[in-house]
Amino acid sequence: GPTADVVEAMGDKITARKTMQEAGVPVVPGSGEIVDVAEAIAFANEINYPIMLKAAAGGGGIGMQRCENDQELEKAFVSSQNRAKAYFGNGAMFVEKFIDDARHIEVQIVGDNHGNIVHLYERDCSIQRRNQKVLEEAPSPFLSKRTRIQIGEAALLAAKHVQYTNAGTVEFVMDQDENFYFLEMNTRLQVEHPITEETIGVDLVEWQINVAEGKALPLKQEDIQPTGHSIELRLYAEDPTSFMPSPGKIETLHFPKMEGVRIDSGYESGSTVSPFYDPMIAKIIVSGSSREEAIKRCEDFFTSFSLTGIKHNGPLFAQLLKEENFQQGKYSTSYLAKILVKK
Repeated sequence: GPTADVVEAMGDKITARKTMQEAGVPVVPGSGEIVDVAEAIAFANEINYPIMLKAAAGGGGIGMQRCENDQELEKAFVSSQNRAKAYFGNGAMFVEKFIDDARHIEVQIVGDNHGNIVHLYERDCSIQRRNQKVLEEAPSPFLSKRTRIQIGEAALLAAKHVQYTNAGTVEFVMDQDENFYFLEMNTRLQVEHPITEETIGVDLVEWQINVAEGKALPLKQEDIQPTGHSIELRLYAEDPTSFMPSPGKIETLHFPKMEGVRIDSGYESGSTVSPFYDPMIAKIIVSGSSREEAIKRCEDFFTSFSLTGIKHNGPLFAQLLKEENFQQGKYSTSYLAKILVKK
């Protein structure tokens, strides 16, 4: 796997930003480590609102808050800092320019101990609530062919600069003109890795094990090409509108067996969802020869799927899949909140 200093450097968002600037990867304008609200306000005015206040050691959307003016930033700073201390043992914050109506695009990369690094193309993770992913798809329906090539090359630049080994993800935020900026790097395999496995036709866990054993990657970059389309839906034990967790005992749980559907889950009828951990019940991975076929299979899945005993976000997916803008691939990280308001 990656050396401890690489993991530490890439896990610290501020250090990661500096490292990416050195590598020639575009980054969103942002500050260094900030511990004082006055300093945060001064920097926010320098780069202009809106800004995103973030925990330097954070992840999973924790300690993140969008601010439109000095008053909002002042109010958010202490609460976000306290959350960062509680979750990460580190209250350091930083301020970053907020890219409005953005998309969250990430690129899967894998490096071995023989100097080989490849990317396995992108995933679009823009369907989010509370800055956390709910639905991901590969490839992105938004990217032009030119941008797809450029973002893959940028991810390789980032990984090669830190001599990365193991599976990892280089994450980018992208505006509506397809300008993209480095967001962070995850030095691990992510929840949504199955949609890359389905579209590229590889087993990323097997690749990780082989890399750890000192073996070389089995494919060169020119041998890697996505085929078809894959969508992952994160089934959560939560209210589908308020997103409040809904722990408790699952009375019945039925996953229909269908072509192109893969279920990664540790729950069944009679299982209890604990209030102490992430409320994810299952990852529903649906693939097809085209995006249209994958969406149709998702819709068919939810007509036969059932879960009783606790609230879950299945009804949200049933609604989302029928939304015209989603079907056309026209969405951003703020999309989910907008369609819920529209209901």
